[in-house]
Amino acid sequence: MNPLNFVRPNILALEPYSTARDEFKGGDISVWVDANENPYPSDVNRYPDPHHKELKRVIATLKGVKENQIFIGGAGSDEAIDLTFRIFCTPGVDNAISIAPSYGVYKVSAGINDVELREVMLADDYSLPVQALLEAADSNSKLMWLCSPNNPTGNAFSPESICSLAERFNGMVVVDEAYVDFSAYPSMLTYLDKHPNLIVLQTFSKAWGMAGLRIGMAFATSAISELYGRVKYPYNINGMTQQEIIRRISQSDMANQVSEIITQRDLMEEELKKLPAIRHVYDSDANFLLVKVDNPDEMYDYLIDSGVIVRNRTRVKGCNGCLRITIGTPDENKKILKLIQEFR
Repeated sequence: MNPLNFVRPNILALEPYSTARDEFKGGDISVWVDANENPYPSDVNRYPDPHHKELKRVIATLKGVKENQIFIGGAGSDEAIDLTFRIFCTPGVDNAISIAPSYGVYKVSAGINDVELREVMLADDYSLPVQALLEAADSNSKLMWLCSPNNPTGNAFSPESICSLAERFNGMVVVDEAYVDFSAYPSMLTYLDKHPNLIVLQTFSKAWGMAGLRIGMAFATSAISELYGRVKYPYNINGMTQQEIIRRISQSDMANQVSEIITQRDLMEEELKKLPAIRHVYDSDANFLLVKVDNPDEMYDYLIDSGVIVRNRTRVKGCNGCLRITIGTPDENKKILKLIQEFR
């Protein structure tokens, strides 16, 4: 399967913007007068590396992939989501398929790009409806969106089921792994070479604790990764953010924090199940729990009045009566449990 067969012809023919430094091959340069920059040093007077070479080297080592398999985007994973629609879907012609309920940006980005999004409901237990997803496709279906672990349900899908879709779907399968560090299932990154129509999204916003820096990644074959670089705007990640990400990766206590969050998640699940206001707590592979209650709007307002904000998902199809609770610090989790216990 050649993934380039699914790319819009105009994207394949696109000549990317050439930045002032793209022709520069190295040398002992002491005078930089090629990019119309302010010449007076201020730490930010020079344009950043538009290709993020140093950051890609760090990420390649961190994730066990090749540098030419990486695209780095801003706005977390949202830039990669938007560019994926732009690369593969002809507006007003092609369509994409998504599980539902799932991350709302897929639908927003599809609308912005004038692409029909065909949502296929998860099973009652939130398991992956492989056959229904395949049956939703036609000759104009270019993308299939799978969030795993899924937001807001919290559950992850097995690599076997995702690989089955990649083998049988005549388009690109995009697996959004924003929460993969909290999951018992491994990342799909190890399947990139086996399934060239696979794209894996990850982010530094969740487990890595860098939501404020807004950096996400798309991993794919080198041919597809190159297309992301061709379509993106030239300087999409500023230089200070690139360096800060590198610094934080080298100094991060991510593994210990993730371990603590998983421990707290499992504890919260068990304790919430004991409370009379809770009807069901769904199993989670993420850093949050989806919880069904009798009076979601009342409980949401009660928690707000008590200084705690959760996410009210009761109006999302498939999540009726549900609140989504992110796992906080141990003290924050104890406060939430106490408040829900006292809810009447």
